[in-house]
Amino acid sequence: MSPSTILLVFLAYTVLLFVVSHFTSRKSDNAAFFRGNKNSPWFVVAYGMIGASLSGVTFMSVPGGVYTGQFTYMPLVLGYVLGYAVIALFLLPLYYRLNLTSIYTYLNMRFGPKSEKTGAAFFILSRLLGSALRMYLVVFVLYEFVFKAWGIPFWVPAVIFIAIILLYTFKGGIKTVVWTDTLQTTFLLLAAFLTAFYILRNLHLSLGDLLQSASERGYTKMFETDWAHNKFWVKQVLAGMFITITMTGLDQDMMQKNLTCKNLRDAQKNVMTSSLLFVVVNALFLCLGAALIYYAQATGFQLPVNEAGVVVNDKIFPSVAFSLSKFTAVVFVVGLVAAGYSSADGTLTALTTTFCFDFMHFDRKQMPEQQVTKYRKWVHVGFALLYLLVIIAFRPFHNESLIDKVFDIAGFTYGPLLGLYSFGLFMKNRKVVDGAVPYIAVASPVVSYLLKMYSRQLFGGYQFGFEILIVNGLLTFLALLAFSHREKNAKA
Repeated sequence: MSPSTILLVFLAYTVLLFVVSHFTSRKSDNAAFFRGNKNSPWFVVAYGMIGASLSGVTFMSVPGGVYTGQFTYMPLVLGYVLGYAVIALFLLPLYYRLNLTSIYTYLNMRFGPKSEKTGAAFFILSRLLGSALRMYLVVFVLYEFVFKAWGIPFWVPAVIFIAIILLYTFKGGIKTVVWTDTLQTTFLLLAAFLTAFYILRNLHLSLGDLLQSASERGYTKMFETDWAHNKFWVKQVLAGMFITITMTGLDQDMMQKNLTCKNLRDAQKNVMTSSLLFVVVNALFLCLGAALIYYAQATGFQLPVNEAGVVVNDKIFPSVAFSLSKFTAVVFVVGLVAAGYSSADGTLTALTTTFCFDFMHFDRKQMPEQQVTKYRKWVHVGFALLYLLVIIAFRPFHNESLIDKVFDIAGFTYGPLLGLYSFGLFMKNRKVVDGAVPYIAVASPVVSYLLKMYSRQLFGGYQFGFEILIVNGLLTFLALLAFSHREKNAKA
């Protein structure tokens, strides 16, 4: 498939996206940008959240990760369901009761202004790094298969991608994102399904035959039983639960979509439906990974390797898709672009919302609508530029599966949020020293990082995986407890 054809596919999908954006952003104001006018159908949000949750990293790293990790990603996904239940039962009722636009406003109500800014700052850091890495993977593939052949530098497709996202979210904000995410989810799932179907047809296999053969070769191992292994299944389930609580329930990007639902009941239905769909979708991607590896072994296809001769997991899916046929190449490009857009558009809107409400305090100042619009647009552009810088800066460091990097970052940056919200919800009779919170939030990830680095020496061979997030949150909780005192009338 020629670079020109790939570029045309990319442009055609982008035009379709702008058509949807045009119709959803008409008559949009600041209320639509930040809250979607509180009028989003819950089932539309639930379906769109699949694409927003999966992203380009899942699209490529989960199938490719089967090569080295088999199906051990699945217990993490099962933990997601438990995490979504916690969100539906505890966090959503809190957010709707307080009628929040930015969820970090709760930290100001509960602890004070420094806590609010600390929580918002950690979200901004987490999303700028995590979401930019997801976007990076999409830009990386477009560069490798299109722009590199023309001698165009990596930063050019990065600029193009960010500019497109900025343009179609500039007016409608979250109202537009809710609807464009449904489009992106559809194409992302179609890409995975059609590629797997095409491979099975070429190999004259049914899905059952594939899974049986993959099982015989050890690809479908789901539960790692070695307690010291970083993917021990119990650790995976617990990590999946807390990753969801933090990266969804304590994340402005994901919660802003939920808060556009008409009421709490609709938001809860949305979250629980999303959790069940997420299990099915991730199972599809793991099956796709097994199909890709089986195809390579059955046909003698050479899997992509780096300079050291090590297979690069993130390149397995695109390499096989582009080698199969023009049809699978087109399907892959559309799916990847959809995944990239869906992981970045909501994030850019959420970053703007968080800064406007938690640092500029739009909800606490009497400002004319025109002035709010002006400041909001400048903040939106500013975060788009930061997004771009992170993507370009990461280019020299891409040498392994990105999904592990994304969760590693989450383990350190979302831990303080987990500790803050847990303390706020379950220690209502204690008042924290607000000025100590920023220092605690920085110290906990540092200690957690050191524990992870030296865990084998300190804990008899035990190796921390994604559950370092729980340790990080616990350290934050205990430090908050130490810097608090009993108060009869504690807030919220």
